[in-house]
Order: sequence, then structure tokens, then C-alpha cells
Amino acid sequence: MIVVTGGAGFIGSAIVAALNARGIKEIIIVDALDESEKWKNLVNLKFAEYEDREGFIKGIGYDEKEYRDSIEGIIHMGACSSTTEKNSAFLMENNYKYSQYLGEWCARNNKKFVYASSAATYGDGKLGFLDDYIIAEQLKPLNMYGYSKHLFDLWAIRTGVIQKAAGLKFFNVYGPNEYHKGDMRSVVHKAFGQIKSEGKLKLFKSYRPDIKDGGQLRDFIYIKDAVNMTLFAYDNNLTGLFNVGTGKARSFYDLGAAVFKAMGKAINIEYIDMPEDIRDKYQYFTQANMDRMINEFKYNEKIASLEEGVEDYVKNYLTADDQYVK
Repeated sequence: MIVVTGGAGFIGSAIVAALNARGIKEIIIVDALDESEKWKNLVNLKFAEYEDREGFIKGIGYDEKEYRDSIEGIIHMGACSSTTEKNSAFLMENNYKYSQYLGEWCARNNKKFVYASSAATYGDGKLGFLDDYIIAEQLKPLNMYGYSKHLFDLWAIRTGVIQKAAGLKFFNVYGPNEYHKGDMRSVVHKAFGQIKSEGKLKLFKSYRPDIKDGGQLRDFIYIKDAVNMTLFAYDNNLTGLFNVGTGKARSFYDLGAAVFKAMGKAINIEYIDMPEDIRDKYQYFTQANMDRMINEFKYNEKIASLEEGVEDYVKNYLTADDQYVK
């Protein structure tokens, strides 16, 4: 049995779909369904059981032997992923303590443990984007979300749990099943909606003289590649911290142009003021260093370009009758 926490969420549900494609249905989905429509991510999926997060935590504590005998490993995607969440206590409980409990359980019972860290742990990027233990201790995230993820990385390193686990630093993931995420949806999904309704795309102006409007750079990775890397880490028992990205930063202008092209429309971009409260926390460049995943551990699957990923997303999901992965 494979446990996927956050299995009703964006990346988690796509992981379950990929396991289903392998013929694997002995899956326990753990999540905390709320008033959003993320339950729709489950409709196309095949799994053995759904458990509420709190019930699962109690279960592996009370019936450790039963769970130990039935669980092969945990793919831990369950967390609050909002970079604007200001409730520090909630983030510490949901992203830090919850992960600690599962990480300790897997280490104690010799179970696979792959968990979601985040590129937000890199802060402003001045120290680079190398998935290395030494750099990890020097990082200073710019928001509480990134800090909660960073603290767990440091805890895993300090306690030795990381020697039995893989922490995945996801960069800017986009793709189907993100529809419930509200303002945390990818810019690709937001762009599609704006272009469809208004015929134009609004992007933030740059507030750095050396970077033109639309020239802000991100490492955008398609969900299918993010899932492939996650399962590669799980299948091969990788341990340590790993970036999950393309290794190629692309501009928001490039992203917008790719969406317009996939929709068969002419480029029409308007640059708008960035809210003042995020200007001092805004990242102008992110790019995953993929040396460890690709060169050291020989991940050799083709990674979709921004244009390829956007085209698949728009043509096979956003404009399809069934927009959900299966």
C-alpha cells in the first residue's frame, strides 16, 4: 500500500493518477477536504481508501504494527501551499509538525518517505539554487510558507531523517488539477482565464531597472514532469534534497506568449502595478540546479519545454470536456 498525503490536491492527485497508469490501485489517499472543489480531483482516480489527515495520524500511532505491515511508503504532498498565508501557528502545525510525525514514523519503520519541500526555501536566490545540505543551512526564506518548509528540511538534516528520505524542492509547477487553488493557481491557468474572458493578459511591471516588464524569470515545470521526478525519487529510494524543475528559467512574457499561441490568439499583454506589500518579497529569478537529479542520479526522462507543457495543458485539459487527470 502506498500512502499519498495531499492526495486530493494538485500534485498529490496527479501522483495518484500516475500510479493508476502503472496499474497500482492499492493507495491510501490522506487529505483534509474543505469547502473547495478539490474533491473533483478524486473522481477519475482509483484508490483503496481515503482517510482524513487527523484520523490517519491517530491510526499510525495507535495501530503502528497494522500500518507498518501494510504500508510500503509515504509520498507526503499534504501541506498548506499558500505563499501568502500569514497564520504562522497553522503553518507550523500543518507543514512542520505533521511532516515531522510522518518522517519519524517512516524512519522508525524503514518505510520510503518522499516529501514536498519548496523552492521558496531559497529566499531571494542570492545564494543560488543548489540542493545541497551546506547551502540549506544558510538559506533565508522570504515568507512564512517557505520558512515552514525550510525548518522541516533543517530538522530532517539535523536528525538524520534525510538519510532515509527524499525532500523535493518544487519550483513553479503548473498543470491540470490546480483549479481549486484560488489565487495560488499557476500564472498559466490565470492567463488562460484572462485571455478567454478579456482577450488580454495582465502581468506585473518590473521594479528593477535592469529587468524589463515581463522579463522576470521563473523555472516553470509542467505537472507531468514534476510527477515523473517524484516517482523517480520514490522508485529509486533517493535520499537527500532534490530540486524539481527544468533547469531553464523563462520569462513571464514567454509564458504569456505560449498561452496565446496555444489558444490560437495574438499576443496582447498589459503590465500593471505590483501590490506594494509584496514588492520587497518578490523573486525576480529562480532556476533549479538539476545536476544532482540528472547527472548524479541519472534521471533521463525528457522534460517538457514551457511551450510544450502549456500546449498540452491548454489543448488536452483546459479546453477539454474533462479537465482532470486520469
